[in-house]
Amino acid sequence: MGIEVNFEGKIAMVTGASGGLGARFAKALANAGAQVVLASRRVERLKELRAEIESEGGAAHVVELDVTDLASIKAAVAHAETEAGPLDILVNNSGVSSTQRLLDVSEEDYTYVMDTNLRGAFFVAQQVAKRMIARAKGDPRKQHRIVNIASVAGLRVLPQIGVYCMSKAGVVQMTKAMAVEWGRYGINVNAICPGYISTEMNEDYFETDQGRKLLDMLPRKRPGKPEDLDGLLLLLAAEESHFINGAVITADDGMTAL
Repeated sequence: MGIEVNFEGKIAMVTGASGGLGARFAKALANAGAQVVLASRRVERLKELRAEIESEGGAAHVVELDVTDLASIKAAVAHAETEAGPLDILVNNSGVSSTQRLLDVSEEDYTYVMDTNLRGAFFVAQQVAKRMIARAKGDPRKQHRIVNIASVAGLRVLPQIGVYCMSKAGVVQMTKAMAVEWGRYGINVNAICPGYISTEMNEDYFETDQGRKLLDMLPRKRPGKPEDLDGLLLLLAAEESHFINGAVITADDGMTAL
């Protein structure tokens, strides 16, 4: 007997959905039948993505969100549930990076990365989880899913992005802590740690000498594509993943096996 994952009737919020992996995650969930709430600061980009999803038969909503601002987080989560309905799934994806050696990191650089990648991710998950837990207390059978997007950089230090590595290591531990505290309420919290994935933000870099040198160190000497993460995302977002909680799963084509 095969397992068919069906997201009909599910509502999923994706942060950082205006481009890159976030946009792909939103499309993958919409293609699987979920209503998606697209959240980020770049609202015009979100509207373009919404139009694309709707043209393919999906359903999407747009919510402005600045994960560095707690008031914005609270307003966005409330708006999402007013607009679409109670959230079943959160894909906690917003992230930024800053490239320099640790001795050159300024207070502004540190705050920029940590406020988005760790503090922001925490408070988005907290605000969504409060609503999920309230519903679970009324119906203990209710299942919810939170998927935090970490990075292989949270498991292995990569050169010149030390603060990014620190922030994503925090997301890994955050995921485990949330899984322990919230699992009793039917909330499964897991993390995906992507390796090098080619998006519009970095595809030009992979064509440079330095980028090609980096790819030459990978087992199959190539970056991944955003769609390479579809299967893992859908697995962790599905009700069928009810026994997967607190997992930190790499999707890096063998990079961390070296």
